[in-house]
Amino acid sequence: MIAVVFMAGCSKSDNPDQKPPEHDVYLNTNVGSTWTYHEDNSSSGTTVGSDYTLTSTNTDTSIGSKIYHIFSYSYGGSQYQNLSEHDYYQFDSIPGSGGITLERLYLKDNALEGTSWSQDLSLKIPNLPIPIPLKISNTIAEKGITRTVKGIAYADVIHVSSSLSSALITSGFTTSIDSYFAPKYGLIENTTKVDLNFMGLVQKVDLTTQLVSATLK
Repeated sequence: MIAVVFMAGCSKSDNPDQKPPEHDVYLNTNVGSTWTYHEDNSSSGTTVGSDYTLTSTNTDTSIGSKIYHIFSYSYGGSQYQNLSEHDYYQFDSIPGSGGITLERLYLKDNALEGTSWSQDLSLKIPNLPIPIPLKISNTIAEKGITRTVKGIAYADVIHVSSSLSSALITSGFTTSIDSYFAPKYGLIENTTKVDLNFMGLVQKVDLTTQLVSATLK
């Protein structure tokens, strides 16, 4: 449960060879591109650091009505990403949910600052008698900012603030999730903090993930 975590009109040109300007893309699917991240996990009260690398493969796959590009993790497993015009999707299998998968819309690159969107799902949690309704809410908190991560300054960054909520859990559930995306690089930083205490289910998540370096093809 916890792991879950746009066209402007243009006029015709007199020059047939002139192309309209391309917008910044916050995803790189070029084969062989790599991203090395450092993660600090303080969920247990003691911070444990680790590093991993994400690599763009030469493989795409069809999921539902979309084509997803596959990235591989250095520790095993894959990440699935799709860009549909200005909307960015990640396909996730949610641990501990009884096999539930989610096509998560995590970024709208041409949405105005303050724009919000949400997704609803129902989770079957082990040891709980009923499915848990869950809402993922996202807001473009900042746009066009400069963000320095691990000593590297990134321009035109989009900051997405997200939260989890449930109509069934009226207390004992707090979340704070902030993600920063840079053109061409994609995710450069994420902080996820979740505290849950519901019907004997107690979970705490305190993660910070930062991009250390990237080799873009």
